[in-house]
Amino acid sequence: MFIGEYQHSIDTKGRIIIPSRFREELGFKFILTKGLDNCLFIYPMDEWKNFEDKLKQLPLTSKDARAFVRHFFSGAIECEVDKQGRITIPQHLREHAKIDKEVITIGVSTRVEVWDKDEWERYNDDANLSYDSIAEKMAELGI
Repeated sequence: MFIGEYQHSIDTKGRIIIPSRFREELGFKFILTKGLDNCLFIYPMDEWKNFEDKLKQLPLTSKDARAFVRHFFSGAIECEVDKQGRITIPQHLREHAKIDKEVITIGVSTRVEVWDKDEWERYNDDANLSYDSIAEKMAELGI
């Protein structure tokens, strides 16, 4: 399970450090792709396979389903961590997540998310205003 929040800088070659606590669980190879809310998602290979299987079940006749599947697969790349614990984020994914200088990497149970620091702070400011209403909705779902 991925948990925690870590801050790093992105270097001039577009590389970020993957926190050591995440590297062990991610394994040798993993998938980096476009996420939601202006971030990137990193999936271990087994979780990516589970996610892929769920996406395959979506109806091909649904325009929204096709768009959702395209969103994740069009940006997906297979990554490996280098000897210094870094990965290179391609330009198109940096643009998607608006990543500039400072990066926040967070654990979200089955995946890792990579955020531009300013985007993460904006997201948290917005989310903090609505946690009570979110909590109410989660209660409706039995959580």
